[in-house]
Amino acid sequence: MTTLIINIKELLQVRDSSILKVSGAEMAILPTIKNAYLIIQNGHISDFGSMDDLPNINPEKCIDADGKIVLPSWCDSHTHIVYAGNREQEFVDRINGLTYEEIANRGGGILNSAAKLNEATEEEIFDQSKNRLEEVISLGTGAVEIKSGYGLTVDGELKMLRVIQRLAQNYPITIKATFLGAHAFPLVYKENHKGYIDLIINEMLPEIAKNKLADYIDAFCETGYFTVEETEQIMKAGIRFGLKPKIHVNQFNSIGGIQAGVKYNALSVDHLEIMKPEDIEALKNTETMPVALPSCSYFLSIPYTPAREMIAAGLPLALATDYNPGSTPSGNMNFVVATACIKMKMTPEEAINAATLNGAYAMGISETHGSITIGKKANLIITKPIPSYYQLPYAFGSNLIDTVILEGEIIV
Repeated sequence: MTTLIINIKELLQVRDSSILKVSGAEMAILPTIKNAYLIIQNGHISDFGSMDDLPNINPEKCIDADGKIVLPSWCDSHTHIVYAGNREQEFVDRINGLTYEEIANRGGGILNSAAKLNEATEEEIFDQSKNRLEEVISLGTGAVEIKSGYGLTVDGELKMLRVIQRLAQNYPITIKATFLGAHAFPLVYKENHKGYIDLIINEMLPEIAKNKLADYIDAFCETGYFTVEETEQIMKAGIRFGLKPKIHVNQFNSIGGIQAGVKYNALSVDHLEIMKPEDIEALKNTETMPVALPSCSYFLSIPYTPAREMIAAGLPLALATDYNPGSTPSGNMNFVVATACIKMKMTPEEAINAATLNGAYAMGISETHGSITIGKKANLIITKPIPSYYQLPYAFGSNLIDTVILEGEIIV
């Protein structure tokens, strides 16, 4: 099937196939074509250009995008959207003065979510999670990474990963699965870290690899969670089972997690709210993508990733939601882009690059997603009529999306 989009006010993120990420000063450049057309064939971008050069074709479907912007769909490289229940009470507890750490220390936080998940059936978890997935699709996300990590038992982790697999099989959105058994230590292993890590390595990982349930391995490298040494042990084990690392680092403290991620060639290091000069230096000239999660900073009232310092140092940066029940109960990438501009002082061009091409890189799919490139998947956002793409972060509370297209099909 051929679909033609005509009279596009501005076509954003037009790239050559060789560009898989952008770094430093290049992040401020967002290639576009004004008054453009785009042709979709068999779910992929087959051609695009200026309306002055529109070829003579007879498409099955024609979309008039007069006054509208077209851009690649958002690539959200860090989420936890498979979970059970919610943590509304902890939200109120924080308003009343408790910190994230204090809530966790009294049995809340990740352990609270783990208790709810292990009580729920696989079908209940799927039904709750599909609603969240459908919502993020409607908000323009065309690729999403989803982590386990609320099971913290062999059965619970496998149950989560099977739900992620089922979502991928039932929806047109691209999904990457990450095994995050090292999210927290269950209460039964609170004083026996080695015992839980042995469980991850000797029981969880073999089952996950045998059933091909994950693409990546993750660990929460943070004071009070997994040490650098424990994180390295988990990354090495994941690599042995064919899982590339993507790790949580520097959310509350800088303890050497970035350096460990780089050492084991992690695809991404995520959070980065606390960054020391040596952390920035460690990321230079590596293949590891730094990922910022600004709506987490917004929700928890913690520092924002120092984007300006990192970009000035020549680093790339991706943006993601961190959608989860405790610290970011939102999968709205439009809000993430706006918050990056408002609070992290990223330009709209930088933020869009970070949420599309660099986001795709951070989940290992920038050869097929994240830009308007011939041969890539036709995962697109068509906005409502707007003055310019600056309106996307400027009107941060408005839904400016008119149409979402995934693999060439309009999503209703």
